Amino acid sequence: MADRSKRPPGEALVDLRRRLALLSPRDPARTEVTSRAAEAYGVSVWTIYRALRELTRPKSVRRSDHGSPRAAPAAAMERYAEIIAALKIRSSNKKGRHLSTARAIRLLEEDGVETPGGLVQAPPGLLRRATVDRVLRVSGLDHARIIRPIAAVRFQAKRANELWHFDMSPSDLKQVEAPLWIEPGRGKPTLMLFSAVDDRSGVVYDEYRCVYGEEAEAALRFLFNAMAPKPDAELPFQGIPAAIYMDNGPVSRSKVFQSVMGSLGVRVLTHMPPSEAERRTPERSKGKVERPFRTIKEVHETLYHFHKPKDEAEANLWLRRALVTYNNGDHRSEPHSRIEDWLMYLPPSGVRAMCSWERFCAFAREPERRIVAGDATVSVEGVSYEVEPELAGETVTLWWGLFDQELFVEFAGKRFGPYQPSRGAIPLYRYRKYQKSRAEERIDKVVQLANQLGLPRAAVTGGDRPSPSLPPAAASMPVPRTPFSEPATEVAFPTPLAARLAISVQLSRPLGGLPEPDRLFIDALLAETLDRDTVATRVREHFRTAGRG
Repeated sequence: MADRSKRPPGEALVDLRRRLALLSPRDPARTEVTSRAAEAYGVSVWTIYRALRELTRPKSVRRSDHGSPRAAPAAAMERYAEIIAALKIRSSNKKGRHLSTARAIRLLEEDGVETPGGLVQAPPGLLRRATVDRVLRVSGLDHARIIRPIAAVRFQAKRANELWHFDMSPSDLKQVEAPLWIEPGRGKPTLMLFSAVDDRSGVVYDEYRCVYGEEAEAALRFLFNAMAPKPDAELPFQGIPAAIYMDNGPVSRSKVFQSVMGSLGVRVLTHMPPSEAERRTPERSKGKVERPFRTIKEVHETLYHFHKPKDEAEANLWLRRALVTYNNGDHRSEPHSRIEDWLMYLPPSGVRAMCSWERFCAFAREPERRIVAGDATVSVEGVSYEVEPELAGETVTLWWGLFDQELFVEFAGKRFGPYQPSRGAIPLYRYRKYQKSRAEERIDKVVQLANQLGLPRAAVTGGDRPSPSLPPAAASMPVPRTPFSEPATEVAFPTPLAARLAISVQLSRPLGGLPEPDRLFIDALLAETLDRDTVATRVREHFRTAGRG
């Protein structure tokens, strides 16, 4: 029997393969050639075939157990690696600093780590930094992959004005030399760049505004200008969008902003908040509005080093040319410009026209709960308004405008107004008869009726009606009682000093002023007993016997 452990040398196998290659696949001579080679080397025919198959097969230069830890089972090593990766996540700060692998291994070996399944502590010397780093890298748990954000999902609207991106960013100029308005006591306002970008086309409309922060009033003024027709024919961008996508700042949380957008039929969509557990960051969701910011600051605002605008009106005038140039640029994916894409993909019905400024001011009203004063006036930011007399003393909802001086009052589902600022008190020489409202006339009628009402005496005394009795179920239920306990009192004085004080109070004089026989009597009495009743009785008898009262 041939030895199956032997293998022909490599040169012989190469020569044998060359000879077999000269024959056709079904030639009987192939079997004869293979049999002669097996006899020549003392192996079986199947060994020859197996050697020929393995002749060109690539062989690994690594060990067969490469990638598998030898210090511990693979499941245990992966468990330790998961805990170390979790320690790095838990110890990370906003600057990216976290525990090193070596420090995490020492904590795991010396003190252990509390997990939902209990305390996990690795045997000393079992884990090595290189081994743990390799396991983390192979299993995809290294810190670089763990903190990597999840894949971004790109979206794009089908129609123009279907979705706008809205945001604001401080200008690199920071401030202008002569702002159009300054609030006393707060210094110069910040020059803020407001931007609205159409999601489909990428067309942008920007404006400069001086503000003291992210204010809803400034945002509403900008959005009105963005939605209204522009005076320049080169900027046809206009119309009310179907939705606005913005961040979770103070503007989106403003009630008056939400109210105005609801009145215009605009949905307010906000970015998902950042989440470290889900590896979600908010920066990438703002790319379509941050890209125009960067372009304006790099292409246009860099020229402010040579010439600076004196106020925001001049800055907006210079900005118009940059906006037209940007909108005439190439679309992100289509073979035409941004403004052409916006015009091509408008809805079949066209843009939704913006309302007038007066109507927009009526929408921009902020609710506030107030109590109307007794003279039917209410004050809003130092301005007094005179409302309906029937609202005096009532808690009402004020709807005061951000852009006008008119005031609406809502009470019991009914809206009153508009009211203009009060002109002050009525001059003494002018007479005005007070006109009562219907509600006040009804109250007067009820008050007059109250003075005329009466009740029979039987309503107080009960008359001939029998006294009320308990229900049958309550009458059969006994009332549980607890015996009265006497309060605990002290039978004896705690100390002789306390007894001397009580004797002094009983005699109404200090004991130091008594004759020496009386003091000796008190000393002997207190040495004998400290009982309260005994001491009081003996002192009373001693001094009565002596005839001193």
